[in-house]
Amino acid sequence: MIANFHTHTVFCDGNNTPEEIILCAIDKGFSAIGFSGHGYTDFDLRYCMKETCGYIDEINRLKAKYKNSIQVYLGVEEDAFCLVDRSKFDYIIGSSHYFHIGSKYYPIDSNYDYFKKCLTAFNYDIERLAQTYYTAFCEYINRRKPDIIGHFDLITKFDELDSSLFLQNANYNKIAEKYITVASNSSSVFEVNTGAIARGLRTSAYPNENLLYILKKLDARLILSSDSHNIDTLDFAFSQTKAYLKDIGFSHLYTIYNGEFVKYDI
Repeated sequence: MIANFHTHTVFCDGNNTPEEIILCAIDKGFSAIGFSGHGYTDFDLRYCMKETCGYIDEINRLKAKYKNSIQVYLGVEEDAFCLVDRSKFDYIIGSSHYFHIGSKYYPIDSNYDYFKKCLTAFNYDIERLAQTYYTAFCEYINRRKPDIIGHFDLITKFDELDSSLFLQNANYNKIAEKYITVASNSSSVFEVNTGAIARGLRTSAYPNENLLYILKKLDARLILSSDSHNIDTLDFAFSQTKAYLKDIGFSHLYTIYNGEFVKYDI
């Protein structure tokens, strides 16, 4: 089964309309497509949906229009610092895109220059940065229990650009391993997200390999997603990532079909 449930459109920071994406997904033989516009964040309007009602209406219209060709799901990517009305959506992806320090929000993944501001705010103390990020994120995850946990180790997004601050740091890895175990208590599905590969920033998906081994030991459920902002990346690196997961020891993944999480062999 092929599907993607982390998909952005022109309603937030994506490049294509929902209908263009649906037609592409049908052409690729998808069983389902899920839309996950960035939930409204009042402290940062650059990336989020500002016409959420229009988004909901449009996805529901397209659900009906294409019901005989593909399953369409209305989701949202909720930021841990700004919750949405969950009842309006088929599923939520719970992600953390910011540090909240004092009265300021520092975006984690906008670009490398913005992330350097995060590093500066922590005086390049990687362990304190990681501890702060994962503590807040896991508190949100276990309180909110999102259907899907988005790009768990997003703070490593730029780790292959310059010098590796995180993934080659043994103390960081211990912190991340501790907190992904904490997050697994939520019973949420963890996404394996190929978005940074598509952007040329990483050579493998989130979460990184050692965290995937932890998830395997925990028998956690995984869903493959591309964090797509363009129709060209709807299933980006899916084949290679499935092979990578099989090498780690996973034999199946999960998808959403007929409104439920179901597993399929890889």
